[in-house]
Amino acid sequence: MDLFSHLALGLETAFVPINLVYCLVGVLVGTLVGVLPGVGTTATVAMLLPMTFTLSPASALIMLAGIYYGAQYGGSTTAILVNMPGEASSAVTALDGHRMALNGRAGPALTIAALGSFFAGTVATLIIAALAVPLSSVALRFGSADYFALIVVGLVCSVTLAHGKLLNALAMVVLGLLCGIVGTDVYTGAQRFTFGLYDLTEGLSVAAIAIGLFGIPEMLRKLEAESTSEITTLKVAGLRPNRSEARRSIGPVLRGSALGSLLGVLPGGGAVLSAFASYALEKRLSPEPHKFGQGMVEGVAGPESANNAGAQTSFIPTLALGVPSNPVMALLIGAMIIHGIVPGPTFISDEPALFWGLIVSMWIGNFLLVILNLPLIGLWVRLLSIPYYALFPGIIVFASIGAFAENSKPFDVLILTASGLVGYILHKLECEPAPLLLGFVLGPMLEENFRRTLVLSHGDFTAFFASPVACALLAIAAVMIGMVSMPRFARRREEVFSEEI
Repeated sequence: MDLFSHLALGLETAFVPINLVYCLVGVLVGTLVGVLPGVGTTATVAMLLPMTFTLSPASALIMLAGIYYGAQYGGSTTAILVNMPGEASSAVTALDGHRMALNGRAGPALTIAALGSFFAGTVATLIIAALAVPLSSVALRFGSADYFALIVVGLVCSVTLAHGKLLNALAMVVLGLLCGIVGTDVYTGAQRFTFGLYDLTEGLSVAAIAIGLFGIPEMLRKLEAESTSEITTLKVAGLRPNRSEARRSIGPVLRGSALGSLLGVLPGGGAVLSAFASYALEKRLSPEPHKFGQGMVEGVAGPESANNAGAQTSFIPTLALGVPSNPVMALLIGAMIIHGIVPGPTFISDEPALFWGLIVSMWIGNFLLVILNLPLIGLWVRLLSIPYYALFPGIIVFASIGAFAENSKPFDVLILTASGLVGYILHKLECEPAPLLLGFVLGPMLEENFRRTLVLSHGDFTAFFASPVACALLAIAAVMIGMVSMPRFARRREEVFSEEI
């Protein structure tokens, strides 16, 4: 089948009425998540994960994907109007977007952000359609050693691109790997790290861990800042940008789409890294870099295009290789497993209607976001007037229900509470939890391929270097660790992430 036949198959799946409904639900929930600081995309997807049991696999994945890329739109709205980014990827948009709003150009800033995001989303969707199948075909030739090396590269990328100190990120990955092997060994039947508790024999709940690590700490931090937060909403007079603003936005949108599409594939990269890299690029290329931060339209067009492109191309390694590039993609793999779908290179060939339906739904979702977001700006901003202490109890109840629903075990609510406290402590220690969740999800796959390689080679560790692909991937991982460990690169890395924060 050629690309057009694949897309026709995707259209049949995506335009099923119930799938269109869940695509709309996903992007609306995603926008709401992006608008409300303190909720978080990862925590929302984790809370809704168990609730997709009753949905078809197509409806579930389309809705969860819509939440993820829809949040990028919502975050820009509050970043521009009230200088309060709902998503981390929108933090850089606030620098010039809010200044444009103060200068009376809030409408054009919102329009450019929406149209730039739509264009970038379209480009990223085409890239996924073009690259996912060839990548999965190549990955089908991978042996266990090759797959082990690929997962190692993914974990190393998540370490090198994580916020904070390198040693902290490395410790988070190791902790995640240890959490991932809790339960019963599938090879020997031995129980590992269960401490005699029957509830741990099947391992830790993905939903409980994810909600605890990302949702609870974010809520506590928002409550801490509630007393000092002050929201001043700016009115939107008109949405149409003038000719100069439109002309100056074309280059940043094109560059942001290309840069975001590239960086989104990297594990640990995605929307946040893409947005900040795009802002830095536009500032470097501008003939007036000193004006950035004073209302430059390039500072809105580039990052908003990049974060949406980065959010969508992060689906490539997840769908084609079964290797998640960020915590949300790790949860998407969890959703696939819940519905009996094996993530990895065989996913596209085994479930072509589901894969292509998901791809086509991304374009539909981006189109819906453009035609819905701008008319609903007033509604999204009014939601910010709700005190967070009023939202907090409801979010906690919803989170507890989400953690319980996955396995119907009260013990998972205890895991949620414990991981929430751990996540809050990790935040205070400046340890980003994203590498921990990626290690938790990828840990079992890493162990499985490691042990399978040793079984096939009768315990010969040189088998990991016998394959040219595995050898090259492990060399890449070693070079990356070596580079970021050098004082010069380590210092520059910490400076970049401190600027982001």
